Amino acid sequence: MKYRIYTTAPLFALAILLFASVAHSAEMKSHFAKFGSARVHYQMSGKGDEALIFVHGWTCNGDFWRGQTGAFPKMRVIAVDLPGHGLSDKPQTDYSMDYFARSIEAVMIDAKVKRAVLVGHSMGTPVVRQFYRRYPEKTLALVIVDGALRLFFPKAQMDQFLGNLRTNYKAAAPQMVDGMLAPIKDAKLKADIRAVMLATPDYVAISAMYAMAEEKVYEKDPIKVPVLAILAKGPFWSADTEAFLRSLAPNLEFHMWDGVSHFLMMEKPQEFNETVQGFLSKNHLLKQ
Repeated sequence: MKYRIYTTAPLFALAILLFASVAHSAEMKSHFAKFGSARVHYQMSGKGDEALIFVHGWTCNGDFWRGQTGAFPKMRVIAVDLPGHGLSDKPQTDYSMDYFARSIEAVMIDAKVKRAVLVGHSMGTPVVRQFYRRYPEKTLALVIVDGALRLFFPKAQMDQFLGNLRTNYKAAAPQMVDGMLAPIKDAKLKADIRAVMLATPDYVAISAMYAMAEEKVYEKDPIKVPVLAILAKGPFWSADTEAFLRSLAPNLEFHMWDGVSHFLMMEKPQEFNETVQGFLSKNHLLKQ
């Protein structure tokens, strides 16, 4: 959103910009959807029966999309705290990708949203992929944000990693998180992300990580809706990544960004938002 300031006083202009930003952010209101015996927290702005739904990654929460939720004022926008994360309830249960996908549908029912473009970061990618499998009629498009649609490592290597995480979570989790955050230059952003991720209950984190490593999550059934992929250039992505994604989703728009971390939407929010907006406009998705 652009604001035109007719004044030569920089402090006054800054105050106007800050006020406008806060006022817009205030439009996001908290809600809780019933999901079985639990509640799922989400924030929402805008109107209509179609929405842009943001789904966070492993041990994160809906606030990780704070750079996006105010950037699409003409659309209905929802940021979900997946079960076990943020302000959502944290029951002792199996935190599978299917469980998360069903929780998103519960949010849509509560919000009276019929169809959505789902944006999934990291673990959010297999979550929105599973949502599409379950509810293709409710899925307008998918946006992949540095998330995978196939396993990075062979099963034996994954089993060893998961075993270490389960037996010594307090030591293994900080090392894993710090590895993700290493490329981030903003010290405050890095500290904020780290604090949230390590505050997620260990039983939630371990269960979700095991579920994310299940081979059945990565079956190669086709994706027939438009897909936008925005990935951070790094050693995990093989040379055939774009070709592989295109084999699943022929209507694919692919981007590989250099100089960003796993949390690229937080580091380059304007560039990210413009890329998503361009994808929505090109495919005539949601109300422009």
